[in-house]
Amino acid sequence: MKSEIIWQRIEAALIFLTGMWVYSSLGGDLSWWLLVLVFFAPDLSFAAYLAGPRIGAFVYNFVHQYGFGLVLLMLGSVGGSSLLLQIGALWFAHSGFDRMLGYGLKTPEGFRFTHLGRIGRD
Repeated sequence: MKSEIIWQRIEAALIFLTGMWVYSSLGGDLSWWLLVLVFFAPDLSFAAYLAGPRIGAFVYNFVHQYGFGLVLLMLGSVGGSSLLLQIGALWFAHSGFDRMLGYGLKTPEGFRFTHLGRIGRD
């Protein structure tokens, strides 16, 4: 594995930990099943691949940008919504979690092709 990929995955691990720390600091009062549901909700975007790899990659990447979770955090902060703050922190953490494991942003070639390399065996 290339050193720049290793560094990106380490950075992603730190983002995951930061997101979980923010969630905890906010009180983290979601029930365990709702926490799991919200944490993995961004992965439902893979369903967009039913419309083809180009649309699938766009939708998947849109919801897996670090900025998406940060925007939810900002909206929760501005709107005074504890729930939206917690969802934003978990969404942000999820993006780091995926990249930490090697599931990067997708290319239009297909689901297995990411900016961190190919997923699965060749």
